[in-house]
Amino acid sequence: DPPPVQLIVQFLEQASKPSVNEQNQVQPPPDNKRNRILKLLALKVAAHLKWDLDVLEKSLSVPVLNMLLNELLCISKVPPGTKHVDVDLSSLPPTTAMAILLYNRWAIRTIVQSSFPVKQAKPGPPQLNVMNQMQQEKELTENILKVLKEQAADSILVLEGALKLNKDLYVHTIRTLDLLAMEPGMVNGETESSTAGLKISAEEIQCQVCYDLGAIYFQQGATNAAVHENAKEKFFRTKELIAKNGSSSLHFTIDEERLAGYCQACGILTSSDDASQQANPYSQIHNCMKSGNYQDLVKIFLEDNVTLGLPVQFRQSVMRELFEKAQQGNDNLDEVCFKVCVCNTVCDVLQGQTIDIQFCQLFLEPSKENIDFLLEVCSRSIDLENSSEADKRKMAAFLKNLCFGLEDLQLVFMISSHELFIKLLDDEERKLLIDQMRKRSPRINLCTKPVTSFYDIPASASVNIGQLEHQLILSVDPWRIRQILIELHGMTSERQFWTVSNKWEVPNVYSNVILGIKDNLTRDLVYILMAKGLHCCAIQDFVPAKQLFAACLELVTEFSPKLRQVMLNEMLLLDIYTHEAGPGASGERPPSDLISRVRGYLEMRVPDIPLRQVIAEECVAFLLNWSENEYLTMQVPLSLVQTNPYVKLGQLLAATCKELPGPKESRRTAKDLWEVVVQICSVSNQHKRGNDGRVSLIKHRESTLGIMYRSELLSFIKKLREPLVLTTILSLFVKLHNVREDIVNDIAAEHISIWPSSIPNLQSVDFEAVAVTVKELVSYALTINPNNHFWLIIQADIYFATNQYSAALHYYLQAGAVCSDFFNKVVPPDVYTDQVIKRMIKCCSLLNCHTQVAILCQFLREVDYKTAFKALQEQNSHDAMDSYYEYIWDVTILEYLTYLHHKRGETDKRQIAIKAIGQTELNASNPEEVLQLAAQRRKKKFLQAMAKLYF
Repeated sequence: DPPPVQLIVQFLEQASKPSVNEQNQVQPPPDNKRNRILKLLALKVAAHLKWDLDVLEKSLSVPVLNMLLNELLCISKVPPGTKHVDVDLSSLPPTTAMAILLYNRWAIRTIVQSSFPVKQAKPGPPQLNVMNQMQQEKELTENILKVLKEQAADSILVLEGALKLNKDLYVHTIRTLDLLAMEPGMVNGETESSTAGLKISAEEIQCQVCYDLGAIYFQQGATNAAVHENAKEKFFRTKELIAKNGSSSLHFTIDEERLAGYCQACGILTSSDDASQQANPYSQIHNCMKSGNYQDLVKIFLEDNVTLGLPVQFRQSVMRELFEKAQQGNDNLDEVCFKVCVCNTVCDVLQGQTIDIQFCQLFLEPSKENIDFLLEVCSRSIDLENSSEADKRKMAAFLKNLCFGLEDLQLVFMISSHELFIKLLDDEERKLLIDQMRKRSPRINLCTKPVTSFYDIPASASVNIGQLEHQLILSVDPWRIRQILIELHGMTSERQFWTVSNKWEVPNVYSNVILGIKDNLTRDLVYILMAKGLHCCAIQDFVPAKQLFAACLELVTEFSPKLRQVMLNEMLLLDIYTHEAGPGASGERPPSDLISRVRGYLEMRVPDIPLRQVIAEECVAFLLNWSENEYLTMQVPLSLVQTNPYVKLGQLLAATCKELPGPKESRRTAKDLWEVVVQICSVSNQHKRGNDGRVSLIKHRESTLGIMYRSELLSFIKKLREPLVLTTILSLFVKLHNVREDIVNDIAAEHISIWPSSIPNLQSVDFEAVAVTVKELVSYALTINPNNHFWLIIQADIYFATNQYSAALHYYLQAGAVCSDFFNKVVPPDVYTDQVIKRMIKCCSLLNCHTQVAILCQFLREVDYKTAFKALQEQNSHDAMDSYYEYIWDVTILEYLTYLHHKRGETDKRQIAIKAIGQTELNASNPEEVLQLAAQRRKKKFLQAMAKLYF
């Protein structure tokens, strides 16, 4: 029996044999049942081989494999003539996307293979027919290669796009091909079973695509260093995936020897300076070893002790290489070897591995610097709050055993007094350890108190200062911070300890007051407590932030009314953040006390108090989010409105929302809000005379004419969460966007009619900035509520106006889906208005989905037969065409389809149209309720099918 691959050749040769007509003219192979079965058998053999390109390429010539993969594209519903680079892989069925990937992988592999020298086979006895056949095949191969090379850039873009998919795909199996054969649509390869087949995981796809892209980049980069960088990145990514998953899978095998050769060549051909910027840890380590940048090497190992991304074997191989270099006489590597060994040992401890003998040898006589580094690695490798009890026990046992192995008592103390050691061991364990150490040497005197142990330290001041500063950076306990600062100031009066960490940041309006405090200890304590509290607020760690602010408030109350008010303001902001991130996120209203404090802050009139603008901003946003519109419109002091731009903006927003929906007479506040926003979005023009005497116009994007900058307004709006407020401000900007004279496609929005319809000075408005703001606002609004259909329509209109038709359809369909239980209910007419339907029709038309256009024409209040008939006349349609006929309920359109297919001689499609028109529920004699029910059922099925296509 012939091997499976030879069967492919036989089947395809039989199917591609040309025919001869009655006039003895050579005709292309007929598209009959026999040839279709032969092609299907060839595909089944390839499916049996799991579409392994290595196997297929070794046994099939380029023309045969080209024919096979084109048949796969055809049967996988890839429209002929479609450029693969123009297709969005994420929107395709998995088998279709996989077919495109297979074809483009083969294309670039064939280009790479053609660049390799080929050993010519020894010619046998000359036979004319064989030589002619070989010459024909050679010419055909060259023609295919020429086309593949012309399309190489597109193939590369397709594969680069595949790396971003990050989802599993499926490839056809014998079973799915049998399903295709059983369906009536087999002629054009349409099937509903496109999600069946052999599952190929996302990581397998990434591995094979990275390898193939690396090969083509390597081949193209002979004179281009940047392309070689791409090749190197892809090969090291392949190596990383192989280390994780292995080199073999269901679908492919990678030659690891050739991959290693590629990696070595890339390492030689690329510059280490550029390569060190690569994000891949393997390439970073490779470049560090090659360039001698051992400081960064240690940093990578330290970071990996947290993520544990590098395999243990790889870490050990790097350490062995370092030790070998050190033994060859490079004394500078001794410290690097020690640090890498410590990182590996701590990693081994946490993973339950035995401690390496090299670590024990290095720690026979450690220095203080060695112990400091070890403790740093231990602290960074374990997160005490989130680590398991098992990891904590492992680390505690490691440090205890280390203490027992040390002879130098000062080194023992460095470990036993370290913050990590104190937290890992309870009082009993520490007491037991000290007793055991005393038995070993009666002269040791270690204090068991974790905090006050600094008073009895028998060590040098420099060691203590370094340790205390380190603990000062890490601690968020106010009492502990105070104790450390008292100790530090007792050791030296020359240092300013608020400068210990460059991460401690206090706003300038506050730091000017704090740094004016005369007492050094008090100044350091206030600054550090506030800086740490602000940092905890920023990372939303609110419990320690409250403790730090409370301690700071207690401290400053004794000597500074000004700083006391500052701390009260910051604690108010903290309480707002705490409520909004906690109970407020689930809809619970804030306590009345908090609302009263927010009002009190806005009305505060204490002179000379340093104020942060963000607090006023958050207070106004807080009141708007909890619908305190009555206070903002009626009770807020007039002087406050005139002096605070955020209060003025909040008052106008609250008043406008309060009047919605209202009569035209109540739109005065809407007009006031409109004028304020228009002023903010206006540009200030200045005339400047140049050296040549000409006068030029300068436009300033951030206008100083308004009550605030546009960036400040946008920042404020992004603090709002109340739907009505967001809808109001969004509709204002949409209206402002639509006002411009050169606008072609208006954007629709709720309540848009309340705003003025014109602007006196159009040239003064920065419409580019308005357009950007609209996009940012609707994106933000959808993060607050992704199911608001009005906001989804706005997003769709934006994409429509910017000619992004596929994205526009996605959001139009999503808007309908969210308000109709995924189209199981009727989409409200105020969502799918005639304008929306017409825009969906235009999107489908420009995407060449003409059958979808005809179906959508039925959705209009008055069916648009002209557009529907024109669309159906198009023969180059990218949608499923006749399989959509079951969604048409308008008998006139179905009758036209029947006529059209009869005119074209398309018997099969005519029969499908006749079958659709012959359904009893579409009979014109039926009651109106039956006809409406039939239409609604088809609407539902069509929109669900569209959603699956575009979501």
